Amino acid sequence: MGILQQAMAAVDHGGSLARARALFPQAPEPFVDLSTGINPHSYPLFDLPATALLRLPEQQRLHDLKAVAAAAYGAPSLQEVVAAPGTQILLPQVARLVRPGRAAVLSPTYAEHARAAAIAGHAVREAQDFDELANADLAVVVNPNNPDGRVIERTRLLALAEKLRAKGGLLIVDEAFMDVGPREQSLAGDVGQGGIVVLRSFGKFFGIAGARLGFALAEPETAGRLETQLGPWAVSGPALEYGFRALSDRNWQDAMRARLHDESGRLDALFLRHDAPVGGGTPLYRYLDFPQAAGLFSALGRRGILLRHYDERPTVLRAGLPGNEEEWSRLETALREWAGERR
Repeated sequence: MGILQQAMAAVDHGGSLARARALFPQAPEPFVDLSTGINPHSYPLFDLPATALLRLPEQQRLHDLKAVAAAAYGAPSLQEVVAAPGTQILLPQVARLVRPGRAAVLSPTYAEHARAAAIAGHAVREAQDFDELANADLAVVVNPNNPDGRVIERTRLLALAEKLRAKGGLLIVDEAFMDVGPREQSLAGDVGQGGIVVLRSFGKFFGIAGARLGFALAEPETAGRLETQLGPWAVSGPALEYGFRALSDRNWQDAMRARLHDESGRLDALFLRHDAPVGGGTPLYRYLDFPQAAGLFSALGRRGILLRHYDERPTVLRAGLPGNEEEWSRLETALREWAGERR
């Protein structure tokens, strides 16, 4: 299937319990869904003011949200921040900032970037080597990468951005998981140079994916173009409230980063004890690449535990974090049974 055909095709991103039930109809429920990279320990839910639902969002509240997002992500100012109903809707909008040409996505990675670039009219190829990106008009890097957690150093990204900017190109850096990554490698503070768009996801780290909130960071003129494309009231009242509260809460963020670091280490040790070595990832998901991956996916699925498996890469799995001790216990039991079956 070509890239353009892929652009029209539905992509499996994990997290579909309907798909899990179709694959494993006899599995016990509820499923333990470890197929996403969404934090299972969400930011505390709270009662929304009635105005968040009854009135159109106020421009001042959007201004407030952009200000706390700029501070949280390290953008130069709120003028470089675009708020949107999730980064997913931004992908083709950002790809259209460059006239149709050659797009390169550093792969393997999140499939939607290639799809969005094709929708925007670019001839897309998946680059296996970072240096190949310099030949493109539109280059995409997911940093940290999904699913293996690969991190490209900020200095290398800035050098690439300079080459692209010199010929009117654009570098997109998807930092969806930078909240739990090495934040010194973020390009959020560099977007004012131009030729760079940084994408930041809200729902993954804060565990409120259903709020549909995300951000593009770019120099003010580019940010203005994106806001014009999105139109007024792009972000819902509830998303504005949750975004403002959570992004302002530095104490929760720091404590959660420490918790996720500890729990990802616990998950690594659990997999290793049962002969499933972890080869990378981030504190929100772990990356496994080993010959028995497809068998492990099926064995856990039959026991009501869903990992992310990749049809095009059958040796690869991605595993999110269990949300409570019951889920940890079910995973440990399932892994022990799987390991026993193989002996």
